[in-house]
Amino acid sequence: MASFRIRLALLGSATALTAGALVPVQLAGAQPAAAASYEWVALGDSYTAGVIPAAGDVFEYPRDGCERTDQSYPQVIDRDLGSLIELTNVSCGAATIQDVTFRAQEPIGRHLPPFSEDPDYPFPPVPPQSEAVETGTDVITVGAGGNSLGFAGILTQCLLLGSGSGGVGTPCKEELAAGIPARLAKVGEEYGEMLAALHQRAPHAKILAVGYPTVIPASTSKCGYNNPQQFLSITGGDLDWLRRDVLEPLNKVIEKSAAAHGSTTYVDLYDSTRDHSVCDAGKWVEGVLDHEGRPAVVHPNAKGHRNAADHVAAAILDAIESR
Repeated sequence: MASFRIRLALLGSATALTAGALVPVQLAGAQPAAAASYEWVALGDSYTAGVIPAAGDVFEYPRDGCERTDQSYPQVIDRDLGSLIELTNVSCGAATIQDVTFRAQEPIGRHLPPFSEDPDYPFPPVPPQSEAVETGTDVITVGAGGNSLGFAGILTQCLLLGSGSGGVGTPCKEELAAGIPARLAKVGEEYGEMLAALHQRAPHAKILAVGYPTVIPASTSKCGYNNPQQFLSITGGDLDWLRRDVLEPLNKVIEKSAAAHGSTTYVDLYDSTRDHSVCDAGKWVEGVLDHEGRPAVVHPNAKGHRNAADHVAAAILDAIESR
């Protein structure tokens, strides 16, 4: 945190000194021109958009169903970096990689039966997120892949299969494990196509591929069976499987895809969140329900987005400085 703010202050000072050196003497008393800004486009799914009440208030009205919240990391960074950047945030809850790349999406808002009903559902389609990227875009951040993997559906099945198990066994692993490698391979293929499409739209932009935070702790003994503020009825064994064979490999797929594209840098959120999982006391990701009993369906809260903002902002500054 401190190093980020120091770098920001230094960058701001350097910009001010440079601008001052370019002002002719006869204009010394005139109002200084506004500092040039960099164009940043934020793409992604609900882990970018915010979505849940614990990640702030929806600030866009009328609602489009994407549920971007004011404490989500793009909005936090926008406030932190001020006039240095100009943000276009088109992230959207439930977005897949294809929704980012080429497909119009029909947002779901907070319509998550049986947890919640959204009175404004259904929402009109929103354009493919990549359409917000232009030739002059300087930085693109993208956080996607979980919905293409089908993580929400996997989570739901694990809840159902673990119900009545008493927390014993690995019923979800036994049912779904065989299909996970193919899902991960598909994510990798689509992710690479997305990065290529974004690079084509903005050839000079730096692309930051944002990974997912720690959701499940290394020690699942922290997780209580049938605790709705954690993973409810998912067994400890299935949580170990989800962490080891689903979520950690998903980040590896994203990291590998980023490494294969010269214009892309991977932003790791996993290591910095290891002690802030759904089952930790200082959680940065909510469980099925948050601490107030509101639907959260395993999404980052405002603290999780604050952490993401610090890491993504540092990567944005690196991208700007390297231009």
